[in-house]
Amino acid sequence: MNTISTQDERLVVFFKALADGTRLKMIGLLAQHTYSVEELAALLHLRPSTISHHLSRLAAAGLVSARAESYYNVYRLEEKVLEGIAEQFFSRNSLPAIASEVDADAYDRKVVDDFLLPNRRLKTIPAQRKKREAILRYLVKSFEYGKQYDEQQVNEILSQFHDDTATLRRELIAYRLLTRHAGMYWREKKE
Repeated sequence: MNTISTQDERLVVFFKALADGTRLKMIGLLAQHTYSVEELAALLHLRPSTISHHLSRLAAAGLVSARAESYYNVYRLEEKVLEGIAEQFFSRNSLPAIASEVDADAYDRKVVDDFLLPNRRLKTIPAQRKKREAILRYLVKSFEYGKQYDEQQVNEILSQFHDDTATLRRELIAYRLLTRHAGMYWREKKE
């Protein structure tokens, strides 16, 4: 089931409002000056009804507002809303939250399922780098954090998965999933 949060819906409305060349031009014009529907229509060579349609989409996203002035509604850009959306959704801390419901391990599970036999041994060591990384992330879970292993112990663990323990051992070191020093191997916690 794909559920969309209120924050995600607001972001979708925002991008849909800006996903049109005419509306982007209108935002650019309104960033400089306030305009009526008729003025925008003349500037953009469009009918007032078309401009009204675009303004309603921008207003639904909270990007423009209108005030009555004589016989006309005059529209202006809501710069604070635009800045707030940019700050809320596009900061370094907020961007990851947009994908918070995505299963980050789905790719690894698929690769592992594709490469493991029913007896939990590898059919082969993947040649593709991304797939190899997924397999190595799976294999490293067989090692406890902080516990030191000698080479024979590492080979015993890896031999449960594949006979080429030397390649697997080297790759675990190369991808920095295991650390090696003075003949000892260990898995460090990532901070």
